[in-house]
Amino acid sequence: MVENFDEWFHDILEKANITDSRYPIKGMAIWMPYGFQIRKHTMNIVKKLLDKDHEEVLFPMLIPETELAKEGIHVKGFEDEVYWITKGGQTELNEQLALRPTSETAMYPMYALWIRSHIDLPIKYYQIVNTFRYETKHTRPLIRVREITTFKEAHTAHATKEESDEQIQDFIEIYKEFFDDLGIPYLISKRPEWDKFPGADYTMAFDVIMPNGKTLQIGTIHNLGQTFAKTFDITFEDKDGEHKYVYQTCAGVSDRVIASVISVHGEEKGLRLPPKVSPNQVTIIPILFKKGREEVLAKCSEIKSQLEAKGLRVNIDDRDIRPGKKFFDWELKGTPVKLELGPRDLENNITIAMRRDEGEKIELSLDDSLADNVLDLLDKTAENLSTTAWDFQAEHIKFANDLDEISDLVEAGNVVKFYWCGEEEVGHEIEEKTGYDVLGIQEEVSEGKCIASGKDAKYIALIAKTY
Repeated sequence: MVENFDEWFHDILEKANITDSRYPIKGMAIWMPYGFQIRKHTMNIVKKLLDKDHEEVLFPMLIPETELAKEGIHVKGFEDEVYWITKGGQTELNEQLALRPTSETAMYPMYALWIRSHIDLPIKYYQIVNTFRYETKHTRPLIRVREITTFKEAHTAHATKEESDEQIQDFIEIYKEFFDDLGIPYLISKRPEWDKFPGADYTMAFDVIMPNGKTLQIGTIHNLGQTFAKTFDITFEDKDGEHKYVYQTCAGVSDRVIASVISVHGEEKGLRLPPKVSPNQVTIIPILFKKGREEVLAKCSEIKSQLEAKGLRVNIDDRDIRPGKKFFDWELKGTPVKLELGPRDLENNITIAMRRDEGEKIELSLDDSLADNVLDLLDKTAENLSTTAWDFQAEHIKFANDLDEISDLVEAGNVVKFYWCGEEEVGHEIEEKTGYDVLGIQEEVSEGKCIASGKDAKYIALIAKTY
């Protein structure tokens, strides 16, 4: 576990050239080149998963106040967070325009125009956009921000409730595959009624345990039922000629995914990036002297081409600085595999490989097997990072039998399971007495007594410190 995690996280974003938070608006940051590459490769994974069954679109950022105000429950959930545009140049606008906090009220008036018949269904669209929320709590880069610069939101419409429930399960499987690709462990739960998405029938969420024991929500999936369909009059004509409201779902992930990749795999010396999202999967470091310099550089270029032919992202660090500084820089930036090559290695027809996750040096022969051996090291790196992260999560999930025990366990950096009767009033009481947040329901049970009310338990629920 990283000691003083919050300080470490803030420092690594700057030192590894991920973001710069010095932009003169609180809660808004700049993606720097290295961070932008991590972001790009991460989003490419989720795009590839969604593209199998969804289509990508792009909606305007501005939402008319009349459209935003139509869904009262939804608006109430965001009313304190909306940024409003009131002027165009020097002219007062006839109607305020909202910078999207999320896109339901932007997209669904158009769904009402596009959907006419059952043959138009299902609609499965997604977009990756910026969203804006006037966050009043303490802002943290990538975790709690006022401009979410990487917001993937998917919005679907279906003919039946059964199809919408199936879509929720599809989204769960997509997110599981996505986070598995990143080596990120997760807790899946059904959010309690008081914490579900405004306007939704129910919300499913993915949370990860951060190194300081707090949980971070990294993905949400909402069954919207017919709430928005009735508000925006999204109807279709079924096979019998009857007009019916559609059933809808939506699902989102944000910058927090990048935060979790950085945090869950990182350690004191810096990043440890999963190969699939690392800007450079392999960094070649030539050890240069006057004698043999050109031969070493030529061989490094040859190795680079050999690895790139296998589809790998490779860079050569030929900066005129000490090798030790190069090793330090790429350890900080988390390149999964480094290859070291000097004149003596060239004579022996070897390169010295080092996996970032383990730090052990390995001799690899400079023959036709090199690329396959490097691919094997990358696979082992990804597997080890994932296993280590899942082991950490397993070690930090505990079961409590009374409220006092919850406090002790959470303060020790754990997420706590407990029996719950499911009554909202009791849930609020548990939160009030412990000072922590009920994440949600993890499973239904037919045994045990509620930790607070003493009534028969209906669920095992999760409680934790949250961001």
